[in-house]
Amino acid sequence: MLIDVKCQDCPVHKGSYFKFLDPCDLADLFHKKTCYFYKKGQVIFYEGKRPLGIYCVQSGKIKISRLGVEGKEQIVRIAMPGDLLGLRSLIAGRNYSNSATTIDDSVVCFINKRKFFQITIRYPEISTRIMLTLSTLLEEAEKKITSMAQKPVRERLAEALLTLDEVFHSDGCPTVISLTREDLANMVGTANETVIRLLSEFKEEKMVAVKGRKILILDKKGLHRVAKV
Repeated sequence: MLIDVKCQDCPVHKGSYFKFLDPCDLADLFHKKTCYFYKKGQVIFYEGKRPLGIYCVQSGKIKISRLGVEGKEQIVRIAMPGDLLGLRSLIAGRNYSNSATTIDDSVVCFINKRKFFQITIRYPEISTRIMLTLSTLLEEAEKKITSMAQKPVRERLAEALLTLDEVFHSDGCPTVISLTREDLANMVGTANETVIRLLSEFKEEKMVAVKGRKILILDKKGLHRVAKV
């Protein structure tokens, strides 16, 4: 659903890539971009499609995933407000290597590639931040590959819960992770049944509490010990 969100009033503007824009260029961006409201579970773009621009997350959470062997989904990361989607594919001029799907109701703005590249040329600070972002994503990918290859599932699940603790964290409140068991299994790289069994173990060890699909983090230090991070 198409909606109207002013860049000047965007709650993530001050921390976004576009905070460097002067008022005139920010106003021009507002008129050139398009904002959409996506319901939970909607796909923003599909793996294999050609990127026509960049997506900026204004609110909500987006899972970035790709299909593996026999069509099994592997969640690569979760994008948060202020993040850009499809950055690597757009810059490289390649098709999307992942798909982007909303975890909850989200607002995402689209900027066509011509306008986006004009902005990056005009504002070198944005290009610098993009390089830092790509470097960070590469480092995270290397760590994930190492974890998948060397750590048992129990350690990977504890590590995933710690990552999700940062994603779902709310100041002053215990972290409540709201994610399907299937998504959690796809993030860890294992079967649903294994995640359910290990969550029961973590619950018995009083590291988490489980109510329906919601997971409450009780003992982060304990999860750190299990994850060996």
